[in-house]
Amino acid sequence: MEMSLILTTDMALVLGLLVFTVIMLVLEWVRGDLVALLVLVVIGVTRLMPVEQLFDGFAGNAVMSLIAVMIMGAGLDRTGMLGKAANFILKIAGGVEARVSNLINAMVGSMSGIMQSQALAALFMPVVSRISSRTGIPLKRLLLPMAFCILAGTNITMISNSPLILLNDLVASANRNLPPGAQSIEPFSLFAITPIGIPLLLVGLAYFAYLTPRLWPSEEEKQKVTPGRTETYFAEMYGIDGEVMELTVTAESPMVGMSIVEAERLHGAPLILALKTGNEARLAPPGDQMIWVGSVLGVLGKREDISAFANNQLCRMQSRLRNFGDMFNPTRAGIAEAVVVPNSRWVKQLVGDLRMRKRFGISVLAVTRGEQVFREDVREVSLRPGDTLIIHGLWRDLTLAAETRDFVVVTDFPQEEQRPSKIWHAAIFFALAMGLGLFTDLKLAVAMLVGAVGMLLAGVLSMDEAYHAINWKTIFILACLIPLGGAMDSTGTAAWIAQEAMVYLGGLPQWMIQAFLAILALGFSQVISNVGAAVMMVPMAINIALASGGNPAAYALIVAISTSNTFLLPSANPVLLVVAGPGGYKTRDFLRVGLPLTVLILVTTLISVNLVFSRG
Repeated sequence: MEMSLILTTDMALVLGLLVFTVIMLVLEWVRGDLVALLVLVVIGVTRLMPVEQLFDGFAGNAVMSLIAVMIMGAGLDRTGMLGKAANFILKIAGGVEARVSNLINAMVGSMSGIMQSQALAALFMPVVSRISSRTGIPLKRLLLPMAFCILAGTNITMISNSPLILLNDLVASANRNLPPGAQSIEPFSLFAITPIGIPLLLVGLAYFAYLTPRLWPSEEEKQKVTPGRTETYFAEMYGIDGEVMELTVTAESPMVGMSIVEAERLHGAPLILALKTGNEARLAPPGDQMIWVGSVLGVLGKREDISAFANNQLCRMQSRLRNFGDMFNPTRAGIAEAVVVPNSRWVKQLVGDLRMRKRFGISVLAVTRGEQVFREDVREVSLRPGDTLIIHGLWRDLTLAAETRDFVVVTDFPQEEQRPSKIWHAAIFFALAMGLGLFTDLKLAVAMLVGAVGMLLAGVLSMDEAYHAINWKTIFILACLIPLGGAMDSTGTAAWIAQEAMVYLGGLPQWMIQAFLAILALGFSQVISNVGAAVMMVPMAINIALASGGNPAAYALIVAISTSNTFLLPSANPVLLVVAGPGGYKTRDFLRVGLPLTVLILVTTLISVNLVFSRG
């Protein structure tokens, strides 16, 4: 780069957009997908890149690959493959804690190379809960190592995390704008990074094999497990205890003519879980349903509290469940924990506004956030990502509600394996997709779509289920931010940043420059999405490599991997946020466990990338 680049108006505009995007993603004043859409529109209006390339992201290799991977992941889940995985772990481990933990970590770590990390965490939560309840090993000692090993394993292939899926599109954009005489960067094939990803996973597995017993000694935390059948767990964790009883409303009762919501607000009211009026009985009665003479309420609470409430409200109390015995059968209904996922439509909504009893037949008994437990007036709680809901309902209704993908049920509950007969169809089409990606010159997106379409045609999934499986918010953010990376290349902004950075980095050896970029990428991914960090850092890294005489492919890969390894803050990655509540982890737990692992992963990344690319 002998010619000195001067900051132009277009470059200044791109830099302004970059700063705006980072600030908006950090402060979350506006939804992430709306910020991404705004960035796309501004790039189009200001002509920072050719308009005909503006919407390439929506039809790009990254987006189509991600859609196909999400569909195939849902197909593997529908066939009950993960239930078999839990049984396999229990069979081999024989209840020995160290063996159980190591097997879970190895299984999810290797599976995360072929499944999207957030989906894998959501699918394995009830599996780990089942293992925890059967072995008595506290969830706290299983969930965090599992989540970290999922993240460590996402670097085995190019299809399991968004920055790596996006990488080839960013490389293609950089190739279009390379300086004269520079050699174009080869796109990465499906398993191109496997020699780097396997050492990273092995480091994660070894770290937890050695450290788990020392991180959470048995005497430090006597946390219970969360099987849906254990009333003592919910009593100790959330104060939801007592027994289920029936209250019959008499003609003299002041509750006659009240709605369920009004009855719940009465002094000393127990949790109202069921209502029978006339011949119609149901769990989780809607808040606006009315109580009349002869109505029977199914309530949960301490016997003395229910007795006092019945006396005050002139109701007849009986402990024998004559009307609701079948409904409260543990094989049909019960209490469960569910975590609000980061991309849920419920975020920032009041529990009452969700009308969960009317829509799904589910009662929300409590909400927990960190160490806070909200039990009083739960309807007024505004939900945040990572909140844990304590819910009661029929298992069948809970299964249907979980298909909205607004929450993940942590508790292991009885549910039918939906299509076990299709397990071989799912496995064959998944293997076919992997084979095409590895052994042919087909584009990655086409190879993955072959597997997805095969599963749809074979009846592993219906088309509607495939639509539900796709996380459209992630897709949208990815597609809208790709042009920002393109604009950084086409306007010369990335090259100008590289030029200015080389003033300070020019005299340093290659590994120090790489370490600096890796730490910078890691820092950005803690506060903005890993996609945002990759879009911003990869073009910059490629240009710094060109300016310093390094290998652009190695630099791009180091940055992409570093944006994925977010072990420090639960808010930095959806996988960590999903396990934080059920595991009862605090931010200091993530820092205490994540900081040494981050350093180990960073060092391993730099060594393995440079060994693999030493020929380049």
